[in-house]
Amino acid sequence: MFWLLAVLAYLLGSLSFAILLSRLSGIPDPRANGSGNPGATNMLRVAGRKLAILTLLGDLLKGLLPILIAKLFGLDLQQQAWIGLAAITGHLYPLYFRFRGGKGVATAAGMLLGLYPPAALLALGAWALVFLLTRTSSLASLIATPLTLPLLAWQQPAALLPACVLTALIVWRHRNNLRDLFAGRERRF
Repeated sequence: MFWLLAVLAYLLGSLSFAILLSRLSGIPDPRANGSGNPGATNMLRVAGRKLAILTLLGDLLKGLLPILIAKLFGLDLQQQAWIGLAAITGHLYPLYFRFRGGKGVATAAGMLLGLYPPAALLALGAWALVFLLTRTSSLASLIATPLTLPLLAWQQPAALLPACVLTALIVWRHRNNLRDLFAGRERRF
């Protein structure tokens, strides 16, 4: 059952709400506009608040639903975390969109919400605080993700290894943002 759910989570994660919503609404592909990232932040830049919120909710659900389904089937916490990571991997490297995906932050938030809601709330609070202070979404994401690991490891140690892999993937996907942050060129709102 674990492997079937992991494959289904990857396929669900491969659905890019930013791309699908842009096609349905007739706006240009977000991968060719703004930052080039098919995620909620770039959708806010190129398509406005409504489509950004819908993208955020869709991406969040991609991380949450596989966890909830894994719980229904009685999988243990570590298996749930690996299944959530499969959904995030689908978001990062989507089968349906030539493996050009987003950065995984909203999908990771959905995964954290399913695994341990206090960690998700801590991540949201850290993201919001850093964003309000700096107006830089990538910096907020890079701080919020690893900040939740100690809480998750302390309360849910079985999820530590998948959460560490998750953090490494998110930092990897933000490597260009890191370069731009250090060079003082990162986009702000």
